[in-house]
Amino acid sequence: MAVRPGLWPALLGLVLASWLRGSGAQQSATVANPVPGANPDLLPQFLVEPEDIYIVKNKPVLLVCKAMPATQIFFKCNGEWVRQVDHVIERSTDGSSGLPVMEVRINVSRQQVEKVFGLEEYWCQCVAWSSQGTTKSQKAYIRIAYLRKNFEQEPLAKEVSLEQGIVLPCRPPEGIPPAEVEWLRNEDLVDPSLDPNVYITREHSLVVRQARLADTANYTCVAKNIVARRRSASAAVIVYVDGSWSPWSKWSACGLDCTHWRSRECSDPAPRNGGEECRGADLDTRNCTSDLCVHTASGPEDVALYVGLIAVAVCLLLLLLVLILIYCRKKQGLDSDVADSSILTSGFQPVSIKPSKADNPHLLTIQPDLSTTTTTYRGSLCSRQDGPSPKFQLTNGHLLSPLSGGRHTLHHSSPTSEAEDFVSRLSTQNYFRSLPRGISNMAYGTFNFLGGRLMIPHTGISLLIPPDAIPRGKIYEIYLTLHKPDDVRLPLAGCQTLLSPIVSCGPPGVLLTRPVILAMDHCGEPSPESWSLHLKKQSCEGSWEDVLHLGEEAPSHLYYCQLEAGTCYIFTEQLGRFALVGEALSVVAAKRLKLLLFAPVACTSLEYNIRVYCLQDTRDALKEVVQLEKQLGGQLIQEPRVLHLKDSYHNLRLSIHDVPSSLWKSKLLVSYQEIPFYHIWNGTQQYLHCTFTLERVSPSTSDLACKVWVWQVEGDGQSFNINFNITKDTRFTELLALESEAGVPALVGPSAFKIPFLIRQKIITSLDPPCSRGADWRTLAQKLHLDSHLSFFASKPSPTAMILNLWEARHFPNGNLSQLAAAVAGLGQPDNGLFTVSEAEC
Repeated sequence: MAVRPGLWPALLGLVLASWLRGSGAQQSATVANPVPGANPDLLPQFLVEPEDIYIVKNKPVLLVCKAMPATQIFFKCNGEWVRQVDHVIERSTDGSSGLPVMEVRINVSRQQVEKVFGLEEYWCQCVAWSSQGTTKSQKAYIRIAYLRKNFEQEPLAKEVSLEQGIVLPCRPPEGIPPAEVEWLRNEDLVDPSLDPNVYITREHSLVVRQARLADTANYTCVAKNIVARRRSASAAVIVYVDGSWSPWSKWSACGLDCTHWRSRECSDPAPRNGGEECRGADLDTRNCTSDLCVHTASGPEDVALYVGLIAVAVCLLLLLLVLILIYCRKKQGLDSDVADSSILTSGFQPVSIKPSKADNPHLLTIQPDLSTTTTTYRGSLCSRQDGPSPKFQLTNGHLLSPLSGGRHTLHHSSPTSEAEDFVSRLSTQNYFRSLPRGISNMAYGTFNFLGGRLMIPHTGISLLIPPDAIPRGKIYEIYLTLHKPDDVRLPLAGCQTLLSPIVSCGPPGVLLTRPVILAMDHCGEPSPESWSLHLKKQSCEGSWEDVLHLGEEAPSHLYYCQLEAGTCYIFTEQLGRFALVGEALSVVAAKRLKLLLFAPVACTSLEYNIRVYCLQDTRDALKEVVQLEKQLGGQLIQEPRVLHLKDSYHNLRLSIHDVPSSLWKSKLLVSYQEIPFYHIWNGTQQYLHCTFTLERVSPSTSDLACKVWVWQVEGDGQSFNINFNITKDTRFTELLALESEAGVPALVGPSAFKIPFLIRQKIITSLDPPCSRGADWRTLAQKLHLDSHLSFFASKPSPTAMILNLWEARHFPNGNLSQLAAAVAGLGQPDNGLFTVSEAEC
């Protein structure tokens, strides 16, 4: 049916009014929608269409639409018509064609976009009408622009040799629009177009093809978009040059001593920027050959000279022999004191009388008294029908000194008084220059064949030195130290993550005849399907090597690991620097994080900060944060929680909710804070935390009730319900009281072991030989749930000793000897036979 042209405006107004009343009818997806019989040339044509745009901070954005010929133009955003009053309209007439032209503008605010944030993208388009039909514009997407503060990966410092390649990785912070990356060298822009030796990869890594001395500088990764400009931490790159010898000079003339010499210099090139010095001698001397040096005795003076020289040489030789003889006698006397096992039986004379226990006169008990500088052990070595048992003294130090009456004592000094001297001695050697200069994260002691134990308090880190691990006649000064990840460069590749602290025991290179056991915490949730675990060891040259792949251990290997929930026990016959590293095989792989909430003990201002720490779930990481918060004057305000972080590349988010607005005001401008996934997963960054700042409405406000949520996107999460008085409540403070760990960091000799020495020897002697009835070390391993390591135990000279050593490492200082005795008794070996010593054995 044809419609008269004069009726078109009225009909168009009715249709438009019905749409604007909220019917929300969707237009056709086609660009143009002509009426039947319409002239296509008179359909609206867009002169200006809305374009994609970003909202920066809180500034609204302007969308513009202009069409010809057009009688009406309206915007539609996310399927809904924009109200007529929100349109700014300008009408005009095209001068050449006389057709009507219409321009429409609208503003879009941040609040409008945030209403649909996370559901779908916010878009707008305009629809233009003419007498011949309608036309839709393209969609314009409006996005909120931002740029996170933390880089997902920052460049790390490097030391490279001349002409070696350099790769500095950089993963910029998450942002919309994506950040552009540029690099600064000593604050100057790096331009690859001006330097063909440098280029930047698609992943934003800076690559130097061949390092030059001029490339020694501080490098900074800069990320920027329309919102902000972020700088990474600067990475110091040092290009060093190892020294090389110049050619030898010509031989000198032959001298009176029938020798000549030549020299060279370490100057081709000379070492620079910490490069190695030349190895070898810079001076070479040789005897003159053939006729270069011929001297004859031409008179009595020459004869006297030669006789005098020979006499001096003979005197020097005799003096050297005397000094060697004196040194050997002194050393032999010292070694005999240390290695003589008769000290344990008859070398100590009785100095007091103490009756044996009435209920078991044969029980051997050794209880150290650590209150004096000489450690005293009291116990019944054997039953005496004619009188009570003797008391003997054993030592903790590094020198044996004879006492009157045939007694011996071993002296030691306070660890505090010797710590600085000990560390200074170690620091003179290249390998020990990275050792901490304090003693809070270090333990050391002097040990002989009796063994002992080192512990770093409140960290779960210990080193067990079993008896006979140190050869008889040897005395070693051994240390155990915990490193901060910032102090030691541990390269991690791909999906690898640090699961344990980095621990050193040494000195490296000492001879051990039995494996020692290094114990330390880990934060992995290990399973063969989700993790590939490796033990890494640093060589004396500084490089890290995989010395053990857990689950693929060879029984005869130098290293072995007993992995338990939260702790690993490493058998090693070589001391050095160790770390446990994991590589995720699937997204199921997870690390345990310890979540801690701290706040000020005293609040003197209106502001109140809640710090949420996300740590690796190990005792050493907990110790560091507790010590830091003590310095900051903080207190724990909630019971710690554990969160399992999966290898899904999703960040960790933290938010605060339900803050009573009548009493408190949150200063957080966004709905949540984030810690980048890589910062946590890498495991090398300490003190990761977010701070929520609240402001009291009144200084008298003291009660705080709110919720803190911590969760991984598409992963695990935890919620804290905070409800306490900020001026009085200290109920959670005792949860982090650091417990004592066996009193002192170093225990030497029998005091380091729960099982008395003679009883240990009887168990080993009884269970090492194979037994047809199964009453041997294999059954003991099964009873102690260690049967998965039978092949490793069997590869050692004494399998029972390995089992007992592991029992000591796992159960000190709270191990129950009665349970061990019950396990031995269950083998058919009577416990009262093994756990006693006879008079003949004393």
